[in-house]
Amino acid sequence: MKAWLLKDFGLENLVQGEMQTPVPQAGELLVKVGAVALNFRDKAIVDGIYEPHMVPKPLIPVSDAAGTVVAVGDGVRRFAVGDRVNSHLYSRWLDGMPAPDEPNYCFGSPLHGGLAEYMIIHENSAVRAPENMSDEEAATLPIAALTAWYALVDYGQIQAGQTVLVQGSGGVSVFAAQIATALGAKVIVTSSRDANLEAVKKLGAIAGVNYRTNPEWAEEVLKLTDGEGVDLLLDVAGGDGMNQSVAATKVGGRIAQIGFLTGQAATLHLMPMIFRQTTIRGIAVAPRSSFDRMNDFLSEHKIRPIIDHIYSFDQAHEAYEHLAKGAFGKVVIKVA
Repeated sequence: MKAWLLKDFGLENLVQGEMQTPVPQAGELLVKVGAVALNFRDKAIVDGIYEPHMVPKPLIPVSDAAGTVVAVGDGVRRFAVGDRVNSHLYSRWLDGMPAPDEPNYCFGSPLHGGLAEYMIIHENSAVRAPENMSDEEAATLPIAALTAWYALVDYGQIQAGQTVLVQGSGGVSVFAAQIATALGAKVIVTSSRDANLEAVKKLGAIAGVNYRTNPEWAEEVLKLTDGEGVDLLLDVAGGDGMNQSVAATKVGGRIAQIGFLTGQAATLHLMPMIFRQTTIRGIAVAPRSSFDRMNDFLSEHKIRPIIDHIYSFDQAHEAYEHLAKGAFGKVVIKVA
């Protein structure tokens, strides 16, 4: 089969080659990959800044895939040949809280991912893809949509009428705006681009703050919430900006710490966090049970992924470069 192989860190070391097509063992599915979607994690793995000690070489990268089951191993019961499925990043995290070794079983590193013509997924890890979505659309769900869902529903327990702030206009943030709006929440979005703020407003956000023209963006958020702050804030930036996230969140509010776009370390001012009694929780996607519930919700509310651009299999480098420059929604690579 054709596959993209990361032979060393750096995009120039991601090369197209061939590997033996895998054979499904007991309990496994052989999936003909239709499409994959890129996340910041995928770029960070290629760049060598995401747990580099765990990255085997060569590696087939990219965790998020959708495709069709073309063969099954012995004992498979949950799926059959012809079913369309999603990969799930944490291949062994099925329900409840994660085990301490879940990162050892992630697709796209250290396990081979979906940037190839075929991939192996255990039947317990696979998720039935929404019938109303193409492979290109379904491929956007495993990290971006599921992270937003878990932050909003399982952790945030957002109720209608509450206020949510989402940072940026990448995949997680756009899905969060769509899902929070469907839940009846009021959404505020931050971005450095006014055009993106307007685009997210069209998806249901009630207000936007340009953090480039308003460096003290937390003050603007307080103005928009009558001085109280938001009930839940999805922080995708990380770094020292976490202090503004605390300031923008109401007393007793919650922060879902999702990303590290501006840095993996932060100097957190403790007194504001203590006085505001803020809860900060790291969010690393979700169990498969949440994925199943989310897909039902997306279908019920007719939520469709926002895709910035779809690249061909041969254009993997261009897709990574697009992600690095910034995207509104998701960057997808069509495989089949």
